[in-house]
Amino acid sequence: MKIFIESIDQGICDAIINGPYAPKHIVENVQVDKPWTQWNEEERMRAQYDCSAKNILTSSLSMDEFFRVSQCKSAKEMWEVLEVTHEGTNDVKRAIKHALIQEYELFKMKQGESIGDVQKRFTHVVNHLIGLGKEFDKEELNIKVLKCLDRSWQPKVTTISETRDLSTLTIAALFGKLREHEIEMQRPNELESSEQKIRITLESSTKTNEELEDEVVESSESENLNLLVKRFGKYLKRKGMKGNPKRYTSEHNESNSSNFTCYNCGKQGHIKIECPNAKKEKEKSVDRKKEKKPKEKCAYIA
Repeated sequence: MKIFIESIDQGICDAIINGPYAPKHIVENVQVDKPWTQWNEEERMRAQYDCSAKNILTSSLSMDEFFRVSQCKSAKEMWEVLEVTHEGTNDVKRAIKHALIQEYELFKMKQGESIGDVQKRFTHVVNHLIGLGKEFDKEELNIKVLKCLDRSWQPKVTTISETRDLSTLTIAALFGKLREHEIEMQRPNELESSEQKIRITLESSTKTNEELEDEVVESSESENLNLLVKRFGKYLKRKGMKGNPKRYTSEHNESNSSNFTCYNCGKQGHIKIECPNAKKEKEKSVDRKKEKKPKEKCAYIA
């Protein structure tokens, strides 16, 4: 409110603090108020400041607040009523000031608190103390901020104390340096978290690889079986046999080999490829080929 009034006119703010201006003159060696009709232009303007201040104050108040000051005669009186109502008497201000001083002296950074939150709490306490008349210099505030930080900030505190002039460094600039260091401190944590995620992923992938090995073994066995079935199917086609090789192999796995019937001799207990008659016929055909080979060779030479 004070900043707003000062922006309009400094004379209005002076009327609120020091009271209204009342021109005076001397009558029979006695100083009395000067009649309004005898005021000059400068005196009229200075007296008008009080009226402007009352207008600004009443226009900015709610209805309940207006009734508190509606009977006041000057802007200074209105200001004092509002000040006592909302800030208390001098005794109340003194008690609040002592409580804030104790809070300032015991101020510490909380566990897990960011620099931004520390700045908000610290600025709140300091501004209230300054409003109650407490004075601080830059060096005192900077030292207090550096001492309130926890041990993880000790290297940065030492660096700032040795390289910076705390008597000229502003509190905003100090918190800016601390905020910059906080961002740098968060980067390793992000890297550690990412490495931890990668480690967990690798562990899970290791487990899945072990499971995949079992699956690969099973799949390779099934692939070998399928390959064997395909080859057996081709063999049956070459021999002119009909039927489903998969069904044959499943029956072969489920039943005993003694139940098979040979397609060559018609006997049970073996298949055609194991038939002894087939082997004999195969040997006879080989012998015939050997006998015919010299003739074919001679014919080829001729």
